[in-house]
Amino acid sequence: MSNPSLLLQPTDHVPLAFPARHVVRPLARAGRMRRRHWAILVSFVLLVCIPAGLVAAYLYGRAADQYASTVGFSVRSETPAPPATLLGGLADLPSQTASDTDILYAYLGSQDLVRKLDEAVDLRTIWSRVSHEKDPVFALDPRGTIEDVVAHWARMVDLVYDPASGLIDVHVLAFTPDDAQNVTLAVLAACEDLINVLSAQAREDAIKHARGELGTAAARLKQARLDLTAFRNRTQIVDPALDTRNQMGLMITLQEQLATAIIDVDLLQGRTGQDDPRILRAQRRIDVIEKSIATERRKLGLGGSDPGKTVFATLIGEYEGLIVDREFAESAYLAALASYDSARADARKQSRYLAAHIRPTRAEKAEYPARLKWFLLCSTAFFLLWAVLCLVGYGLYDRR
Repeated sequence: MSNPSLLLQPTDHVPLAFPARHVVRPLARAGRMRRRHWAILVSFVLLVCIPAGLVAAYLYGRAADQYASTVGFSVRSETPAPPATLLGGLADLPSQTASDTDILYAYLGSQDLVRKLDEAVDLRTIWSRVSHEKDPVFALDPRGTIEDVVAHWARMVDLVYDPASGLIDVHVLAFTPDDAQNVTLAVLAACEDLINVLSAQAREDAIKHARGELGTAAARLKQARLDLTAFRNRTQIVDPALDTRNQMGLMITLQEQLATAIIDVDLLQGRTGQDDPRILRAQRRIDVIEKSIATERRKLGLGGSDPGKTVFATLIGEYEGLIVDREFAESAYLAALASYDSARADARKQSRYLAAHIRPTRAEKAEYPARLKWFLLCSTAFFLLWAVLCLVGYGLYDRR
């Protein structure tokens, strides 16, 4: 058996075998800042950091403290609900109160209101107590036009309106708590004046309509009475119905006399001859009675009428038509008079009024301009703008 030590000793003609060194190369080159990376970084500084820093410097360095005053109110009506609203299917019909609230909400942002408040409390002075050069965002330039004041009103006044409940909340900002409270007091007074004007106009419209209806009914009644008077003057008959009853009584009397005369003639003809003078007189009496009956019948319209003469039937028809017109005119006049009295009674009480559920408040500390909130909002907006621009830039770069 061979010696193991001899196997481990190197020989001169057998070289030793050592493993070769394996060099591991990286799959990608080491990253380094390129121009587009520097551009993104610079754009972040320019579009996010610097604008956010300027906003913070303005908010915490130049923006003046502001005090808030709040007033809340709604329009209430004393007008009872119509009977139709008592039905389940019609309970959601819109009411006049909601319409008044919508008008009031639109009025709160109008130039008319701003002009009135400027004349009442001097909005230009209130919002320019801090110099416009120092705080150009929240301070008003007193030399501006009414349009500038209206635009500043939109920035300094916040309106909250709930259409479901009809509640309106007004938040007013000013540089002193007294100024803010004075503006809310003036807003409340101006809204009360508007509601009073609307209520007065509604009452005047109702009274005007009722007055017009009453005038029409009175004129109609007067004309109906004039027509009846003209009929009586033309026919010389006060009541054709009464004259007709009299004429009928006369005809009955004549018919009774005619029957008596005919009986007398029959009796005389049975006892004497035809040439008896009494029979001739009785016969003439019968002729006269028959002629009178025929005349009365023509007057009553029971027979042929004489040309140019009006029979009692026609007169009665005309008279009854005039009576119906007069009675209808009297009923319409009474109804119009009752409506007019009711409208006047409703006008004596205030049907609409402004109910303030929050009286104008007075702030004890400045909570505005809410610097942290505005800083975060502006910073977020700047960051989103920068991110969108970066995405657009990379999208254009990838398409090359």
